[in-house]
Amino acid sequence: MTTTSGAGDRDPGPSAPAQGNRSRDALRAAQMYYLQDLTMNAIARELRTSRSTVSRLLSMARETGLVQIQVNNPSERAPALEQQIRRRFGVEAHVVPVADGISDSEVLDRVAIQAARTIGPLVDSNAIIGVAWGSTLSAVSHHLTRKQTHDSTVVQLNGAGNTQTTGITYASEILRRFGQAYGARVEQFPVPAFFDHAATKTAMWEERSVRRILDLQRRMTMAIFGVGSIGAGIPSHVYSGGYLDSEDLETLARDEVVGDVATMFFRADGSHRDILLNERSTGPDLQELSKVRRRICVVSGESKINGLRGALAAGLATDLILDEGSARRLVHSSA
Repeated sequence: MTTTSGAGDRDPGPSAPAQGNRSRDALRAAQMYYLQDLTMNAIARELRTSRSTVSRLLSMARETGLVQIQVNNPSERAPALEQQIRRRFGVEAHVVPVADGISDSEVLDRVAIQAARTIGPLVDSNAIIGVAWGSTLSAVSHHLTRKQTHDSTVVQLNGAGNTQTTGITYASEILRRFGQAYGARVEQFPVPAFFDHAATKTAMWEERSVRRILDLQRRMTMAIFGVGSIGAGIPSHVYSGGYLDSEDLETLARDEVVGDVATMFFRADGSHRDILLNERSTGPDLQELSKVRRRICVVSGESKINGLRGALAAGLATDLILDEGSARRLVHSSA
């Protein structure tokens, strides 16, 4: 197990002096514990505090990103499943070990934790980060660790409104957590997830306020998204939140849709151009999305495997974070 401690270039932010002192103590405690192999009792004596305070300082160091922990397999640098996925699909794979028999919600939580810790080191200053709303990204947003960046922007990838709600609260909370974690400006996309008519979308896309968001999306340096699926153990928000009526679902069935990314739908072979609902969707054009330099796809649950295969066939991901059960099914069903 290796650890890194790096706060020399971290900005503690506009916190009170006491908070700044606590951050410095957390860094000192982390350096002594992880780099110098001192016990918590020895650190407590040196810092003239209690062992319980040292324990809290170490927890703070992990939670705020002062310390990042990486576990290396001594026999091979990447597990076999990750290697097979990388070789077969050309993506950087991160497989989350999960025991058989645990609930879908527990699988999601474990995937979300690892996804949050994987994403953090990839975020840089001057970045434009596109974030799709959904059940998976909502879970990830709760586990993000803080990393100070400069002149970065988090932009919403697709509208969230429907006939029952504006969707603003749900989507904005996800974006707010990403923005807060990375000290980034947040740009929402206050349009519905789907327009009633394709002509309405065409007209709206000419509005300057909408074009400003579309321009940010076109200049994205990173996109983060899950894969939507109708039959998932934890239903994708687009299918459970009142976004699609029975006629929409019938249209998707006729078009042989297997899943979506940011409310843009695709088939098992990755094709998507002639799917009718995409003409009304406010999600990003999938061909344009596939040009973004870093595209991080997070998947939890084996029931999303058909959607994931379609997303990979469409070339939508450069990085894939998924649970072990899904990884096994992906590899075996694609053999």
